[in-house]
Amino acid sequence: MRLAHCTWLEVETYLRHADGILIPIGSTEQHGPNGLVGTDTICPELIAENVGKRLDLMVAPAIAYGMSQHHMGFPGTISLRPTTLIKLVIDIVRSLHVHGFRNFFFLNGHGGNIAPVTSAFGELHATLPSSGMRFLLCNWWLLPEVKAWVNKQYGEDEGMHATISEVSLTQYAIPHTAKHYPCTPERAPTGPIHDASDFRRRFPDGRIGSAPQRANADDGKKICELAVSAVCRQYLEFIKTS
Repeated sequence: MRLAHCTWLEVETYLRHADGILIPIGSTEQHGPNGLVGTDTICPELIAENVGKRLDLMVAPAIAYGMSQHHMGFPGTISLRPTTLIKLVIDIVRSLHVHGFRNFFFLNGHGGNIAPVTSAFGELHATLPSSGMRFLLCNWWLLPEVKAWVNKQYGEDEGMHATISEVSLTQYAIPHTAKHYPCTPERAPTGPIHDASDFRRRFPDGRIGSAPQRANADDGKKICELAVSAVCRQYLEFIKTS
């Protein structure tokens, strides 16, 4: 059930029997030669849509921008400052809270969002301590079921950025956008991440430790199925303790 595809009357009806909402959050940033700039938003949005259908759960429009400053050396990246992202999450939650939403489950697709989003939760609890709001941040790529399958399937080729799993998921979500550029070396190097210019110098094609040329839509379908089941389980546990 997509919030953006509902009328206000339908949202009001939903709130008579439920107060939870699933909010996909990602980024707009480079993902190597084979990964789409929208990868980190496409992945959680796809999983969230399927979870929403399975649980009859309201799904908010995806937050498509994140804290991606370290990727600014690559064209197409759009980054928010951490303080901007914190304020954005706070304003979205406060708006939804006014109408009766109380349980906010954020489904995240980008590691750079973790610190700002959890900081936003802290600010909300500090400024509205008796609001009844509850939060959970779920990072889809760290779901145990997903992580176990990916480790077995790809091993060290999975990498840390522009990974096989996320590129496979986008190829399943939007098949006609699949890219198949050769990568040299086949598995990218690894190392620390500093500022944007340092990132571009160390990892000139945008990958970190990954071999995304192994990505395929069939694997993406499997990853999606595993993630949807895992998120459904986590959401039901989250609601049960509210």
